[in-house]
Amino acid sequence: MSFNIVDFLLSLVDLTVFDYLRQVWGDAIWVEAVLDLIGVLTVSTFALLIVLLLIWLERKVIARIQDRIGPNRVGGRFGLLQTVADVIKLLTKEDITPTGADRLAYNLAPILIVISALLMWAVMPFAPGVIGVDLNIGVFYVLSISSVSVVCLLLAGWGSNNKYALLGAFRSVAQLVSYEIPMILSLLVPIILARTMSTEGIIAAQTIPYLFVVPLSAIIFFISALAETGRSPFDLLEAESEIVAGFHVEYGGMKFGMFFLAEFISTLFMSGFFVTIFLGGYRFFGVENLVIGEVAIGRLLAMIVFFVKMFAVYFIFIWIRGTLPRVRIDQMLNINWKFLVPLSLVLIFTVAILDKVIIELGVTGDVGRGLIHLASNVIIAIVTLEILRRRARQQREAASETLLTKMAASGGQSGGQSGGHHDGDPGHDDAVPAGAH
Repeated sequence: MSFNIVDFLLSLVDLTVFDYLRQVWGDAIWVEAVLDLIGVLTVSTFALLIVLLLIWLERKVIARIQDRIGPNRVGGRFGLLQTVADVIKLLTKEDITPTGADRLAYNLAPILIVISALLMWAVMPFAPGVIGVDLNIGVFYVLSISSVSVVCLLLAGWGSNNKYALLGAFRSVAQLVSYEIPMILSLLVPIILARTMSTEGIIAAQTIPYLFVVPLSAIIFFISALAETGRSPFDLLEAESEIVAGFHVEYGGMKFGMFFLAEFISTLFMSGFFVTIFLGGYRFFGVENLVIGEVAIGRLLAMIVFFVKMFAVYFIFIWIRGTLPRVRIDQMLNINWKFLVPLSLVLIFTVAILDKVIIELGVTGDVGRGLIHLASNVIIAIVTLEILRRRARQQREAASETLLTKMAASGGQSGGQSGGHHDGDPGHDDAVPAGAH
């Protein structure tokens, strides 16, 4: 088959370029290797370049939230080229390695953290059939690759030969390892419902988006994603007000920029992953199956739907960053171990047992199944809120009793001292220096 520009453009529209190139190039050994390389370069380039838009978007949105203008000089009145100028500045800054640093660990950490952020995109389904690789353990793959960032942060702190950086790295490990647990537990719920760990399979199973079936699982995952990506209010990984600048205190130039590059890539990925697991991915009332003439326009529309959903979730990440203050390290760990983990365990057992009962009872239809699970989530939420309300009331009463006890003790002590002094010195008023009144 010879190359035809019209057919090639049509394959771009219906997102079947690789199928068309296979027909043109034949079944030679090198074809699949070249196509895989093109796919890797395409996804990686997209993830790296979209950060320029994300940084600009985040700065403008947060500026509006805080009643500011934001970037408005470089690139016209909207500051569209401000991020490009920032990247050029980072690239031209002097590359410095601290004296006494472990050069291998110090220089390897920023590279590895960007690579791990890019690797997660391999299982992201952008549209029907438009995915790097459809692994049957896609969710497990994401969780495995995301855990590499923990090692990268530890490398950065250890390799810097700086006590503040090492302290920041230890705290980063505590945060990331802790919040991986509720994230994994929350993802088990849609896996149980979909009966698969494939990202494509989970999308196919969502006749009703799981956000409306198991909303508690979605909320737990979203909170855990905030902590895993180091976003506000869990941005204790850098915490410049407490430990200078966290694990990357000794980094400058583009090495410093690579940590933030990985953060933005990971945050956008988590937005897309949330859409995939809980919002039906690219599905939208069957638009992904639309065919006009001989062109399957549905694939392109599905990709547009996916990006709209993904940026809507990313906007919530920005909204939270511009609204909530940073929590303390003890508050962050208490939220995780005393609230999210127990709630996740209760949710998993409830969904697993209830779904088995639904099957045994022969309840048919996704609507009936979804309503039963939604009702169970509502009940769990009501019980949880009541427990939190009572616990908060107990803490307020205990704090009030402690305060009253201290006030009584201090009042009695001051009264005793005053009375004793008066009885022992009846003429104490005469001893007061003149003019003291």
